[in-house]
Amino acid sequence: MNILDLHHAQITIPIGEESKARAFYCELLGIPEIMKPASLQERGGFWLQVGSKEVHVGTEDHAHRHTTKAHIAYLVDDCSSWRKVLTDHGIKVLESVPIPGYDRFEFRDPFGNRVELIQKI
Repeated sequence: MNILDLHHAQITIPIGEESKARAFYCELLGIPEIMKPASLQERGGFWLQVGSKEVHVGTEDHAHRHTTKAHIAYLVDDCSSWRKVLTDHGIKVLESVPIPGYDRFEFRDPFGNRVELIQKI
């Protein structure tokens, strides 16, 4: 009996903010949306495909997204370009504690979720 892989991770946004979240995640970051099963569509939110993994964007109000250390990290091929894209769109970039062999930084999405972009160097 083994845990084999990670299937998906979930982040949350405030209820009713799906359009704003799609604009950020699908348009600005370029992450493709995938079909959420019909049985779950009434719950709000949407799903994203990131490589072979999924990110489920759920909805909930009153979450403490702005203060948590919990985060999702996306592997990228060019941290420098992503820093520029995000700062050009008014996103505050926060430098992370260095990890040997990686370039990385953090930011908060428009809903307060902590996000890390990391590149193997």
